[in-house]
Amino acid sequence: MSGEYRSRVERKQAAKQTKQKKAKKKRGRSWLKAIAIAIVLMIALGAIGGVAAFAYFVKDAPPLDEAKIKDPLSSTVYDMSGKKVAELGGYKRTYISYKDVPKVLENAVLATEDARFYEHHGIDIVRLAGAVIANIREGFGAEGGSTITQQVVKMTFLSPKKTLERKAQEAWLALQLEQKYSKHEILEMYLNKIYYSDGIYGVARAAEYYFGKTNLKELTLPEAALLAGMPQSPNRYNPYVHPEAAKKRRDTVLSLMVKHGFISAEEAEKAKQVPIKSMLTERKKPQNSVPYDAFIDEVIKEVTDKANVNVFEDGLKIYTTLDQEAQSYVEKLLNSDQRFTAKKDLQSGIALVDTKTGAIRALGGGRHRDNIEFGFNYAIQPVGQPGSTIKPILDYGPAIEYLKWSTAHILVDEPYTYSDGTPIRNAGGRYAGPVTVRDALTWSRNIPALKTFQAVGKERAKEFANRLGMGFDEVYEPYAIGGVSRYVSPLQMAGAYAAFGNNGVYTKPYAVTKIVFPDGTEMDLKPKPKRVMHDYTAYMITDMLKSVIRSGTGQSAYVPGLELAGKTGTTNYGKDGAKFGLKRDDVPDSWIVGYTPNYTAAIWVGFSKKSETATLGDREQRIPKLLLKDLMSHLDDGSGEFQRPDSVVKLPIKKGTNPPKLAGKYTPESDITYELFVRGTEPTEVAKDEPEELPAVKGLAASYDQAANIISVSWSYDEKTDDTLFEVRIKDEQGHTETVTTKDLSVTVTNVAPGASYTIAVYAKEGERMSKPAITSIRIPGGEQPTAPGNGANDDGNNRGAGNGGTNGDNGDDHGGNGNNQNNNNGGNSGNNGNGNEDRDDGGEEDNGGKDNGGKDNGGKDNGGKDNGGKDNGGKDNGQGDGGATTPTNPQSGNSGNAGMRNGSRQ
Repeated sequence: MSGEYRSRVERKQAAKQTKQKKAKKKRGRSWLKAIAIAIVLMIALGAIGGVAAFAYFVKDAPPLDEAKIKDPLSSTVYDMSGKKVAELGGYKRTYISYKDVPKVLENAVLATEDARFYEHHGIDIVRLAGAVIANIREGFGAEGGSTITQQVVKMTFLSPKKTLERKAQEAWLALQLEQKYSKHEILEMYLNKIYYSDGIYGVARAAEYYFGKTNLKELTLPEAALLAGMPQSPNRYNPYVHPEAAKKRRDTVLSLMVKHGFISAEEAEKAKQVPIKSMLTERKKPQNSVPYDAFIDEVIKEVTDKANVNVFEDGLKIYTTLDQEAQSYVEKLLNSDQRFTAKKDLQSGIALVDTKTGAIRALGGGRHRDNIEFGFNYAIQPVGQPGSTIKPILDYGPAIEYLKWSTAHILVDEPYTYSDGTPIRNAGGRYAGPVTVRDALTWSRNIPALKTFQAVGKERAKEFANRLGMGFDEVYEPYAIGGVSRYVSPLQMAGAYAAFGNNGVYTKPYAVTKIVFPDGTEMDLKPKPKRVMHDYTAYMITDMLKSVIRSGTGQSAYVPGLELAGKTGTTNYGKDGAKFGLKRDDVPDSWIVGYTPNYTAAIWVGFSKKSETATLGDREQRIPKLLLKDLMSHLDDGSGEFQRPDSVVKLPIKKGTNPPKLAGKYTPESDITYELFVRGTEPTEVAKDEPEELPAVKGLAASYDQAANIISVSWSYDEKTDDTLFEVRIKDEQGHTETVTTKDLSVTVTNVAPGASYTIAVYAKEGERMSKPAITSIRIPGGEQPTAPGNGANDDGNNRGAGNGGTNGDNGDDHGGNGNNQNNNNGGNSGNNGNGNEDRDDGGEEDNGGKDNGGKDNGGKDNGGKDNGGKDNGGKDNGQGDGGATTPTNPQSGNSGNAGMRNGSRQ
């Protein structure tokens, strides 16, 4: 602003500042002078040092070998054991001369790669300065300053490492190349060397492959722009595979052509309106000449992307992770008709990786690839939605990781909608009610999966999935059950699941371990492993996925004796099915991803093109499971197991409890499930259950043998175990009960009283569990017995008491017959033979039926107690032993205890 427009205040402030500046001017000049001197010294020293360093670096530069410029060197591929697999190079190339290059293509290339190509002598100082500034700001390697001449040198003689030594050698050789060859010759070299994905080298071959044009003069502006833009990242900008990225890159080239004055803005805008697909011819299927081309396809992709080299020209030694036996078997599985039906356009892709390292062991790129090379690779390229195989990645994995859910966590499977009100269904349209997380995953219930996703939150779900290599920009509720908008590849899914089997450590799947350049330089291409989840998350997901294979939707893949976890998945056409005359529920894709401690395999089955027949029936949907079973049975020796980490606790839980409760002492075995908890979150409350009632015995029967004077009792029991006991209770008409316990299915009651009635009850017992009784009754034939004199009976009882269980048993049971009669007739003497002298009330006077006659001496301990009805005749020893029970009906009274039971042996 000029002074005349300033306010008075502004002028005063300006004058004040001028005085201050003058006061400091002299001192400031001295500092500036010092800085200027320092800069000059630094430049001088830098120049001297730079020249010395440059000379040091270029002394080991390879010679400018003209043969290498004209004749490319093939590369050799080696398997995991170092055995040679294939030679790459010397084909798929059509050499083109500069005179045949149209101006539109030359301008597109120059605008993109080297706009000052005709102005520099191999090194563009202006462009290099810009690159230096970018590298200072963003770090070394942020931006390249290489000219087309330098790129020719790099592709022909040097490794792609971004080091000062390599850049110095590149510059030195570029200067030499410019001295020996014309600009047109150098541009011709470049256009014949650059890589265009799908194994295509050189612009002439690329024009034919992508556009069907053998005459470059026929190239249009948008076609030329696409060809000029692809070499920066050929696989990423492959228009067949990534049409959107290809369009974006083409349009960038068109804008650069406007910037450098090669075309007008109007021409660029018109070219940008041309759809990518309309430019392309049908993808070619050249004759196959490379073994294991699906695997080699991935090798070329990795080397090109990571090392930015030309595998067909650079004379590399490429060391890979290939297991030739596994690769051959995968190809055999895919090409066999044993598992596949004859359905039109049915295709499949298989990716097999090492669970622990992420190393790719085999890739099945499709069925019947014998007549093609580097075509669409169904193992490494996106083939479809993942279906329910996404559930451990987006739903249950994050729930355990972030919310520490247990495998017993309860979710309700019920009618439900997405947040926008759209209904969600399970396969089959049925609901299971309250289910555990384990059961929801085992049977692939959609509604619990959505509820889990909602509980986790989409941001955390996306974060978890992307750590497993999924690459989602956004995730939405339909993603929870596999309805993703971004297709996935088998290799991508195998890499994600391998992290679950590797204790939560993820390694991006890789096919190349290292490359060795002609000068002996090595480049390590192995990716670094990363911990992407807690070990408890990995183990708990793995344990649930083992249930999927053992008893859930993946049972067809089960291999006895093999630690195999996995998840199945299918997709539906939805409303898009109508375009092909198909129903909403028709199935275009079927998946399984399974893993052991040694291998992880992802298998997809679907169609190469959509049509009215492109739907998988029940049989086709089972194909991935059967292929997984075949593959793991053949390759995995069963070694290793998934080790439970200390962070996980396994506990017996009562089924159906919410929140989970520990199984109690009396919880029935059928109500117990073993579930996993993150340590510190396990339940402490115990379920309160009553002892479970055992089933009752069956077929209880009692019969009387008059000759032997015994009752035979028998029964059956289907649930009998080694712990099963039977308690037999015999009750007489007076209510006296005797009990015996046996393991057998029969007992014998001895010395029964004529005319007596007995009720027999049998219980089954296991520990504290008991059944309801089975009951039967029996009456013994016969009448009253003669009354014997009191003391004589005692003498008789004593005489017979010497171990004679049979006779004493008769007397003992007389408490129901003779004993009672004597009680009525003789009063105090009734205790001599029966219950009369059980105590003083029944026996009357102590002298007659009390202590002396029917008490301790006659009907007590000696006659009907321990000796007669006890240990010797049927008491403690005989009543529990194998010889039979002669336990007295009442061990305290007379001889009544001599009637007892003898065990039988009926099973």
